[in-house]
Amino acid sequence: MIPVDGDFILSVAPRFSGAKAEAQMRIVGQISAIFAPTLASYQINTRLRIAHFMGQVTHECAGFRTTEEFASGAAYEGRSDLGNDQVGDGKRFKGRGLIQLTGRANYRQYGKKLNLSLEDDPNIAADPAISLKIACEYWRTRKINAVADLDDLIRATKLVNGGTNGLDDRRKYLQKAKRALAAIEGIRIAFNEGEKAVIVRRGSFGEKVGDLQRMLVDKGYAIGIDNDFGAGTEGAVMDFQKRNGLKVDGIVGKATWDKLGAKS
Repeated sequence: MIPVDGDFILSVAPRFSGAKAEAQMRIVGQISAIFAPTLASYQINTRLRIAHFMGQVTHECAGFRTTEEFASGAAYEGRSDLGNDQVGDGKRFKGRGLIQLTGRANYRQYGKKLNLSLEDDPNIAADPAISLKIACEYWRTRKINAVADLDDLIRATKLVNGGTNGLDDRRKYLQKAKRALAAIEGIRIAFNEGEKAVIVRRGSFGEKVGDLQRMLVDKGYAIGIDNDFGAGTEGAVMDFQKRNGLKVDGIVGKATWDKLGAKS
């Protein structure tokens, strides 16, 4: 499993300031720890597949700063092709998700696939973690992995968008993702087939990092708990690894989690 996380996402996505930056950090922070295992569970697990996924998704969700369409959705009112057959369906089933789910029919379809009540409660599609699953499920349903394997940006874009809107933007993010993945290729961690352990390392952030920091504090390490894997946390991890006969690399994978006593 390639250890892609919030740090990786931000190395590909554009950077913002003010409220836009806060929105981006909220979304990325909530999916940082689950990003790699979620992608892996959908076989988005090679450099090309992850790079193409990032190229498409980064454009679709405006650089990870929204999981909901900016427009009201009124333009979809009465769209029978989207299954909007009740008054108010346009706004109710507006685009949500990292790859935007639009229309009652699609909410119903993906709700069944994911065992979620998306049709009854469409707003949950905007939850960052669920948004990620929706995007991955869409990716699998449209068989985009096979296109990514061929490194075919145009075909992948058509499968996601229906056309080639934003092609230059998608190409830019694809190239950034390829460079970022090449840079972290050297710290890949091998897991037994079927394992979905979360990997965190310097630059990671989010709730899983906070869990790690609390465990280290419980072990007697004097570090802050701020959900941000910085130099202090890395130093504590490396010391813990050394004291417990683990590989001293500062990367928290399954072996380190197990020694810390994390529940699977």
